[in-house]
Amino acid sequence: MPAARFAAPDAAAIPIRIVAAEELEPWLATQDPSLRSWVTAHGFTGAAGDLLRVPGPDLSVARVLFGWGTPRDHARERFHFARAAAALGPGTYALEGTLDPDALEEAALGWLLAAYRFTRYAGSEREAPGLVAPEGVDAARLEAIAAGEALTRDLINTPANDMGPAELEAAAHELAEAHGAQVEVTEGESLLERNFPLIHTVGRASTRAPRLIDLRWGDAGPTLTLVGKGVCFDTGGLNLKPGASMGLMKKDMGGAATVLGLAAMLMATKAPLRLRVLIPAVENAVAGDAFRPGDILTARNGLTVEINNTDAEGRLVLADALALAAETPADLTVCMATLTGAARVAVGPDLAPFYTDDEGLAEALMQAGGRVRDPLWRMPLHRPYETMIEPGIADLDNAPKGGFAGSITAALFLDRFAGPGRFAHFDIYGWNPNAAPGRPKGGVGMGARAILDALPRILPRDGAA
Repeated sequence: MPAARFAAPDAAAIPIRIVAAEELEPWLATQDPSLRSWVTAHGFTGAAGDLLRVPGPDLSVARVLFGWGTPRDHARERFHFARAAAALGPGTYALEGTLDPDALEEAALGWLLAAYRFTRYAGSEREAPGLVAPEGVDAARLEAIAAGEALTRDLINTPANDMGPAELEAAAHELAEAHGAQVEVTEGESLLERNFPLIHTVGRASTRAPRLIDLRWGDAGPTLTLVGKGVCFDTGGLNLKPGASMGLMKKDMGGAATVLGLAAMLMATKAPLRLRVLIPAVENAVAGDAFRPGDILTARNGLTVEINNTDAEGRLVLADALALAAETPADLTVCMATLTGAARVAVGPDLAPFYTDDEGLAEALMQAGGRVRDPLWRMPLHRPYETMIEPGIADLDNAPKGGFAGSITAALFLDRFAGPGRFAHFDIYGWNPNAAPGRPKGGVGMGARAILDALPRILPRDGAA
């Protein structure tokens, strides 16, 4: 979809007055009697999401009142100013009222996010109302964030018949071309020749060739490597998923979609760093040459892996990509994956759980998530559980039996391939099951805005590890 933009400054823009519930009475006392009567007659209370159009002498909308609610409302709902963007018709609007800088930025970004529509197969673009960028916000940055989020949503929402490994590669090429980045792709049998055996093994049963996408951008500054799981559809392989469990498996490339969206944000805002994005793109299919339960595979870094469930394939393709990343250590490596149902059960669809042993990194990410309303939750890399991923017959087990701590054991598995540098792994859901302000039902980015906000406090200024 076209990128959401702020409207050009317009003297005729219709003002939207923000009114908190506790501010309504004192504010009304300063207004003329006709406005007080209109507000009272229409039952406007300043409750969160209340919206009241106020007519002018010609009965056209002269101003809009929007209820800001109470602090408890904001704890319960993000981006609720996006409700105004969804409710208002075409036109240009300007925000009035006093908000602190973080709330003002959230309101402005929420308005942009509310413009998103996925209309590739049905429906049409809505003529969204325009908002003049509020004074004090970095409009270009917020537009870049909204565009990156829209890219992530589009990629996840596209069904697997139109979003296989080749189409994911095409999306990376298009992004690279827009920002002057370079892309190298290793595909099919070349994966074996260049020592990416796990990526090849997981993807070889599909008629759509597996590949490793390697995007690079920037020539100065600290180094950041993003690794995203690109399983474009997951049948479960020979450990076949039940039909109901396959319904959302187009989103199993949500990690790849999220790192591409984050990369778009970083490049559009000219972040002072050297960026690398690695995406193992495969389809986990069923065929005569599919890998089997009980197989023992050797990863790029030489570790052997016993396959106890072919449906735990995401960590396999990520292992080869992380091993490659570790060969040229970055100042920070971030892995994003729609990896485990265990994480979804633990924290639900709205929180992005992450793992790291680095206390400073964890604190920076948590603070950023709260600041930009991109909620994260730190999970424990509990080392005593490492025995659960050590089967004895091989170095690692890709799916320990017992069903305990599934998200933790997946993170511990990936940590074996990440190298000694600063590392964070995100085990996200990547899907919004119910529509919410600024976030329609469907694919959604998780963690990207928090990472973007935290990077200046995480990465060294001189590029030294």
